[in-house]
Amino acid sequence: MAYLKSPCSQERRKGLDIWIASRYPQVIEERTLTSSRREKALETAGLLHPRPKLVTSSLFDGHDSFFLATDKVQVKYEMLRARLVEGQTARAAAEVHGYSRAAYYLIAAAFEDRGMVGLLDEPRGRRGPVKLNAEILSFIAEADPDMSGAVVANAVEQRFGVSLHRRTVERARRR
Repeated sequence: MAYLKSPCSQERRKGLDIWIASRYPQVIEERTLTSSRREKALETAGLLHPRPKLVTSSLFDGHDSFFLATDKVQVKYEMLRARLVEGQTARAAAEVHGYSRAAYYLIAAAFEDRGMVGLLDEPRGRRGPVKLNAEILSFIAEADPDMSGAVVANAVEQRFGVSLHRRTVERARRR
């Protein structure tokens, strides 16, 4: 986590801007990103902090336009930096950045596992069927199409020991 060393200085930001411009000239435009434009972009990307009024860290007091309390990813990063670099307790770092201590640990674990990408929220909900693996899907696909979903579900349970609802079988057949 060497990149958590210090808050972003003007000099460091200029260097970063030059590096980005040299690597990605097609995306650089000569215009200033105002706070309102930045907030609109964050909202579009789903990256607005849910409780920006609870962010009381001195970095986000409005003196430096680079630090924006509504930028969820930046607030999370600075919260981790406050703990790891400045030595604040997890509770104190979380509190001044508008998060709970438990949320701090979840964010720290995600950052440890995936780096900066870990600071982005994951989509909520299930990631797809839990019980259907390739072998069961193949079995369902090869089953007689005249058999009902309930009959195929019973056959899957007998053969694989996995209990499926008839609708799960019917949805799998449509794929």
